Amino acid sequence: MTQDIRVTIDTAALRHNVATLKAAVAPARVMAVVKANAYGHGAVECARAFVDAGVDWLGVADLDEAVELREAGVTAPVLAWLHAPGETFERAAAHDVTPAVSDVAQLEAAAAAGVRAVHLCVDTGLSRNGAVAAEWPEFFARAAALADRLPVEGVMTHLSNASPEEDGAQVAAFLSAIETLGGLGLEPRLRHVAASAAALHFADVGQGPVDMVRFGLAAYGLSPFPDRRAADLGLRPALTMRAPVTTVKRVPAGEGVSYGYVFRPERDTTIAIVPVGYSDGVDRAASDRASVTIGQRTYRVRGRIAMNALVIDVGDDPVEVGDEVVLFGDPALGHQGAEDWARAFDGITYEVVASLSARLPRSYA
Repeated sequence: MTQDIRVTIDTAALRHNVATLKAAVAPARVMAVVKANAYGHGAVECARAFVDAGVDWLGVADLDEAVELREAGVTAPVLAWLHAPGETFERAAAHDVTPAVSDVAQLEAAAAAGVRAVHLCVDTGLSRNGAVAAEWPEFFARAAALADRLPVEGVMTHLSNASPEEDGAQVAAFLSAIETLGGLGLEPRLRHVAASAAALHFADVGQGPVDMVRFGLAAYGLSPFPDRRAADLGLRPALTMRAPVTTVKRVPAGEGVSYGYVFRPERDTTIAIVPVGYSDGVDRAASDRASVTIGQRTYRVRGRIAMNALVIDVGDDPVEVGDEVVLFGDPALGHQGAEDWARAFDGITYEVVASLSARLPRSYA
């Protein structure tokens, strides 16, 4: 019944979000991150919408994602920054994808493959990929030595979103890395940071020595802050998830509902079955906690979310088979937001959208 689940993406909302974010960080360039199937929104179509909206670059996690864009005809600059051990970067060269490299071995491999240029990835405190400060002298010196045949087009770091103060310390460390590169004669024209939360915290992040900002979640109209909705940031959620009611039945008081009988109604009630479950990416931990909407009414998910179905309690309302259920969408339209579902399973908004199964059909308006 996958075809009955509808995931729709409003490309006008994507374009609106890009315009809002570009204004927020002007005059810096903007990279839209489309990794993880564009945070569940569909990589190729979102990439096209972002390019039409005027982003300067697209960002992906790895070369598989980059090649998917190229094979779909996306020609905008693409950066990929996570690489398997022993990556040769031949695909990057063949598809004109720019790799971000994190160590000398990756730098050497990129040079051997004949890629057009690289970005250097530095770790300023997130403790993930990127060269740490102790590695900078060797890493940067080798980059300088190879610069004639492997231009260093950019330098990047990723912020932790731990706090404005700690993100500020990371920005300071990043500026130190840029200064060190300058001492070796390297002046990358693209010096860029992320993520959405940090970029929106720092009103002047697009000024001075930081001249490109990478936006992920915010580009899709979702807030990276647990205490602020997208509308507060001038953003519009682009994705809405819908499914039909497939079964309606009356349940007497005390009757167990779904696996484990974690829900037994206190009075006679009507339940409606919706053909969406954890195999579709709806987190089982939201069982008996999340809510959905039918028309202008909100209803609670009751009992355990199953692999292919969830149950909602509609009380005595006249719900019928075929009625449209909105799991989440734009709160401005009266729907539950992705952040509401995140709270229901003690997760984060990123998980709600990025976990949506790639097999679900997506449509674009």
